[in-house]
Amino acid sequence: MFTLTKTLRVITGALALAAVCAAPALAADKSVLATSIVEHPALDAVRDGTRDELKAEGFDAGKGFKWEFQSAQGNAGTAGQIAKKFVGDNPDVIVAIGTPSAQPLVASTKTIPIVYSAIADPIAAQLVKDWGPSGTNVTGLSHMLDPVKQVEIIKKVVPNAKRIGIVYNPGESNSVSALNALKAVLEKQGMTLVEAASPRSVDVAPAAKSLIGKIDVMYTTTDNVVVSTFESLAKVCNDAKIPLIASDTGSVKRGAVAALGVNFYDLGRQTGKIVARILKGEKPGDIPSSTSKNLELYINTSAAQKQGVTLSPDFLKSATKVIN
Repeated sequence: MFTLTKTLRVITGALALAAVCAAPALAADKSVLATSIVEHPALDAVRDGTRDELKAEGFDAGKGFKWEFQSAQGNAGTAGQIAKKFVGDNPDVIVAIGTPSAQPLVASTKTIPIVYSAIADPIAAQLVKDWGPSGTNVTGLSHMLDPVKQVEIIKKVVPNAKRIGIVYNPGESNSVSALNALKAVLEKQGMTLVEAASPRSVDVAPAAKSLIGKIDVMYTTTDNVVVSTFESLAKVCNDAKIPLIASDTGSVKRGAVAALGVNFYDLGRQTGKIVARILKGEKPGDIPSSTSKNLELYINTSAAQKQGVTLSPDFLKSATKVIN
């Protein structure tokens, strides 16, 4: 009896030890490579949220899991080079943050799982055909915003606005898609969109200055070129007393009066969950693309004062966060 009991204890102990040793095996020998077209607060929040969620799911670099991030520093050519390198490294999953980073990756591989994030319109960007399961190696999360709600915010900040200015990169498909959707809504409400192209970050301030005297309010999408140098745009608006409204909540503390947008860190956490599902065995083509519905309203009262805007008490009360 003693021998049997002792034997069972040895077996039980061995199984427990094997389980402990096997626990990190889920993370070991797994690798995720991530890239973004440029580093700015919104895209950085997606990156950090993705990484934090993977840690919460047990995929931690301290346990043998490989995580690598590279930024293209706003250069499309560099984004293409990163795509080729990442595909050559053959990781388990590639995370593509921003359209200019996702497009060359999707064009470079049909087998390595790609999870895109922080992309307004993945269909216009030709990453997926529709919002259903792609049946390919691509899935991800969009931060597409309803242009009707964006116009509502514009009206709450500047009730009598008729001419809406926008600085955007014509080479970024999501920016063009968002611009066209906004223009359609404005036209139905008797308002006009006044455009100024800015293909590079150094073009943002000059493009904004070209709109002075032609617009009642400035609006920005999540255009990566514009967001990467948002302070330069805010300075133009401050100097010219033009109210500046963003669609990225991170841009509010950088000088916008208000923004109704997604929480990009939360978007990153959702992205991390999708990556973890793939690392655990699910196929990306079986996971439908989706959008984040968690919208938040940020308001900057200091920016409002600099830009000559008086905000209503009701509007201030409706904010998720007020920055003074």
